[in-house]
Amino acid sequence: MMDTFLLSRIQFAANISFHILFPTITIALGWMLLFFKLRFNATGEERWMDAYRFWVKVFALSFAMGVVSGITMSFQFGTNWPGFMESVGNIAGPLLAYEVLTAFFLEAVFLGIMLFGFRKVPGWVHTTATFLVAFGTTMSAFWIIVLNSWMHTPTGFEMREGVAHATDWLAIIFNPSMPYRLVHMLLASGLTVAFLIAGISAFRWIIGDRGAEVRTTLRTGLITGAALIPLQILAGDLHGLNTLEHQPAKVAAMEGNWETGPNVPLVLFAIPNEETRSNDFEIGIPNGASLILKHSADGVVPGLNDFVTEEGEVLHPRVAPVFYGFRVMVGTGFAMLALTWGALALMARRRPGATGGWLETRRGLDGLPKPVIWAALAMTFSGWLATLAGWYVTEIGRQPWLVTGVLPTEAAVADVAPGMVVSTLLVYLAIYLVLTLAYVGALFHLARKTAGKDQTPERPAAPSLQPAE
Repeated sequence: MMDTFLLSRIQFAANISFHILFPTITIALGWMLLFFKLRFNATGEERWMDAYRFWVKVFALSFAMGVVSGITMSFQFGTNWPGFMESVGNIAGPLLAYEVLTAFFLEAVFLGIMLFGFRKVPGWVHTTATFLVAFGTTMSAFWIIVLNSWMHTPTGFEMREGVAHATDWLAIIFNPSMPYRLVHMLLASGLTVAFLIAGISAFRWIIGDRGAEVRTTLRTGLITGAALIPLQILAGDLHGLNTLEHQPAKVAAMEGNWETGPNVPLVLFAIPNEETRSNDFEIGIPNGASLILKHSADGVVPGLNDFVTEEGEVLHPRVAPVFYGFRVMVGTGFAMLALTWGALALMARRRPGATGGWLETRRGLDGLPKPVIWAALAMTFSGWLATLAGWYVTEIGRQPWLVTGVLPTEAAVADVAPGMVVSTLLVYLAIYLVLTLAYVGALFHLARKTAGKDQTPERPAAPSLQPAE
């Protein structure tokens, strides 16, 4: 039988896993909508406004799902984890309040103008509202990442009778891991949206939508993905080095390294065995981990056995979920790199002036072979996969701490009967499954519905189609 502690962890993991799907979309999609609107303002081409009208509906749906799931998640601080606020509420509470005051209110005020104000307000007002909503989603991400980063690398506080009190808010906000986590998360959101746009656009092309908007958004998604993935790989490397400095046990679990020492291989695949404290069926690249983490073949990399006390108490996270989650995240990232850079190379080789005929029927869209378009569809939600895998690495890798070195996770759990947690967990899981399927179904239904309408040809719009000034 599972106890309250483990069940509460599973329940919170289910809540955060569901919730994070939607902010991951809205953070970057707001800026993509602003790009569409600015391009329309600059060129007058209706294809950009068609893209805006389609994707603003996706934004609205994602925003609503994010708000509702966020409220449910915040309740668990009181119902499942009261020790968290009792111990560090003096820091967590204000940071969450800043998120509401500087971000959520901004989004809520201007969202209506963004959704329904086109043709009802001057064009510059509508563009400004789009900018402010995009800015609000980013500010929301900023404050949440500040709190989460502080839980990993806490600074700027002192403990008094078991309660954290802030001594330096700048040190709390700009804690050692915050810049790396913020950049990593923003790039993850950008990649999620890039592949979502490319995937849905590929689906629309496959079902027969040949409008200028589809061509535009497919190209935009692939080009955005190609631009962001190298930056994400670089940001991930810097984030890993920062984690090595502040949370070496997490890095040891990510690498599947048990013994501290030089010449540590980069383990490509293995089955971590915590009973024997070794890896089964290991396949690795000699010296790879030392080269990546220490930039030297004989660089010393920490091992998991350093984080076990003489009494046998384990002070490192469970290895398997961190180890496998890291590989899923990295593998998905390299798949993104291969698809987007390959697609860009094919588009660059496209015959000048060819807009139909042989290219359209045999090569797919804009010089892309049809298998590439199908691959884009298959990777529609690859950003979600990479984000969840990375989130599990980050959060499970922090264990056994809720706030590193300050608050053990087990000390914060509520004293409630396991049956109560099980019942609510099952309800949550059922609702989240239904809502996720409904959300995905709604996106493809919207794509099919849009494909059935007359499509705007790829030429500048008439002056009468400009928004009211």
